[in-house]
Amino acid sequence: MPILKPKLEVPLSSPNLPAPIMFRSAVAPAEGIYPLHQHAWGEFVYSFSGVMEVKVADHHYLAPPQYGVWLPPKLQHVGLNRYEAHHCSLYVGPQLCSALPATPCAVTVSPLVRALLEHLRQQPPGQDATPQHTRLLQVLLDQLATAPRAGSYLPTSEDPLLGSVLRALEANPGDNRSLPELAHAAHTTERTLTRRCQRDLGMSLAEWRQRLRVVRAMPLLEAGQTVETIALDQGYGSASAFISMFKRLVGSTPDEYRKGARAQAA
Repeated sequence: MPILKPKLEVPLSSPNLPAPIMFRSAVAPAEGIYPLHQHAWGEFVYSFSGVMEVKVADHHYLAPPQYGVWLPPKLQHVGLNRYEAHHCSLYVGPQLCSALPATPCAVTVSPLVRALLEHLRQQPPGQDATPQHTRLLQVLLDQLATAPRAGSYLPTSEDPLLGSVLRALEANPGDNRSLPELAHAAHTTERTLTRRCQRDLGMSLAEWRQRLRVVRAMPLLEAGQTVETIALDQGYGSASAFISMFKRLVGSTPDEYRKGARAQAA
């Protein structure tokens, strides 16, 4: 597994950034990992293609392209990605973090925020110190401060019963067992499992399972697998059912997502 270092000119142990807000982008190879680290400033992580994952203590946050992950200052975390990912980080000095969440969370990325991030990553080196660049970073920070917060896009649970169900589905996203069947396999009742999903996940198990399938499908689409193959592997009886689910959660069809990811990587 490639060991990566955050792309930043200042040591992670430094109490200050060279500027109040900084933007950096990088390409992480498949199975890349940023080992456990922390810094005095906040960080917003976004993936243009692929899915970045951030682990904080016992919590696991994922950033598919419609979400980013906010990490407040002085928070120990690990960054990783299962497949190649083109990602970026917005580093925010602690003096500017008061308007942002005090705890780590997924943040919904609006079309404007995505356009700003895309514009920033296209800028040639040496633009960081210009007044125009500084104003653009401040606009981006203002947008993130008011963006909807989503906890974790694909939350986990430490509950022994629910955790065993989630791990089984993660190991086989195409598992189509019903809620009663999954509850029986976990030696619990459907009612208990439903209640713990709402308590720990904030959503139904069906919604969580669909999100899992979306996250797993994204790198396969980028790798060139056909929609039909992915749909069958994800447990769908037809490509149309998978396409409908994907579009509802992502806002674009699988083919539209694939084309967008390739354009971003170009």
